[in-house]
Amino acid sequence: MKTYAIYKHLIIILLLIYSTGASAQNEAEHLADAAPAHETPGGKLNVTEMILEHVGDAYDWHVATVGEHNVSIPLPVIVRSQNDGWNVFLSSRFEHGHAEYRGFSIANEGKFKGKIVENTAGKEVRPLDLSLTKNAVSLILSSIFLIWTVMSCASWYKKRKAEEASPKGLVGMIEMLIMSIVNDVIKPCIGKNYARYSPFLLTVFFFIFINNLMGIIPFFPGGANVTGNIAVTSVLAIFTFIVVNSFGTREYWKEIFWPDVPVWLKVVPIMPAIELVGVFTKPFALMIRLFANILAGHSIVLGLTSVIFITVNLGAAMNAGMTALSVIMTVFIGFVELLVAFIQAYVFTMLSAVFIGLSQIEAHHTKELK
Repeated sequence: MKTYAIYKHLIIILLLIYSTGASAQNEAEHLADAAPAHETPGGKLNVTEMILEHVGDAYDWHVATVGEHNVSIPLPVIVRSQNDGWNVFLSSRFEHGHAEYRGFSIANEGKFKGKIVENTAGKEVRPLDLSLTKNAVSLILSSIFLIWTVMSCASWYKKRKAEEASPKGLVGMIEMLIMSIVNDVIKPCIGKNYARYSPFLLTVFFFIFINNLMGIIPFFPGGANVTGNIAVTSVLAIFTFIVVNSFGTREYWKEIFWPDVPVWLKVVPIMPAIELVGVFTKPFALMIRLFANILAGHSIVLGLTSVIFITVNLGAAMNAGMTALSVIMTVFIGFVELLVAFIQAYVFTMLSAVFIGLSQIEAHHTKELK
């Protein structure tokens, strides 16, 4: 059994190394294709523009590059024209942003860069866009996987007999994570009403964790920058904001609008204003923390990979050395991102639990001494 365990862990490590190495190779292929499009007038790679494009959303899903041919999955485009109503077609009609279809195109510059625009009277305007982009499809896939995982675990417990041992495999791992989050995070932070908020907080944890992991996987259906998209993190923060303030106790609101401070600080009102600002800064901090950390991880990988192309003109020896260093550092950052994927889900859940716990405070009653 010990030999089996050693082989199992060795295979997992090799798969992780292959995944991070494949990620470096995949990003290198992306950069090689994108280099001509992101060159400055001096012929150098525009790293900033390249990184911003790769961490952004897209109307197709790039899978691989075979020779000079880009293999990608076209996604449904659903837009409403100001002239002829709704239009539904595949993003392959745009030929990776180089063609126009039915008066629609993908803007290459300006404030709508990377978005679908409609050419009306020689002017580019944004139509009502309900297209399934790369991030939207990734959200759907991760949600389906999360639901399947939870339902599989629930089915195992439903069918389990009393004499059966503890769960193993996927069910055992999910149980370990659930018990860890509930006992070490939710219960201590919220207190006696922890069970009421556990479903929401566990859903947030697993949703962020799964999307973080899928963002690290370099091949389909992974690679989408979901939790590095501020629109996604803002929705998560808004849900926490709603839960915190919708179920806050009377004492919680009293401490905001009439805190236990000198009267002149409440009448002015200085302290109520500060407390009220804090109500909004808490979810804002949640939104920015998750967005910035995940985006930074992807950006570092892209930045390290771009070193290969930046050092091309410095000679073969220098380029070879920097290429080797770039690959090694990219693999290292890949392992760091695996750790960050869990840490950021854990931190978001912990801070949400802390904010909920602060909203559950009760009035302080003094006991008379007998």
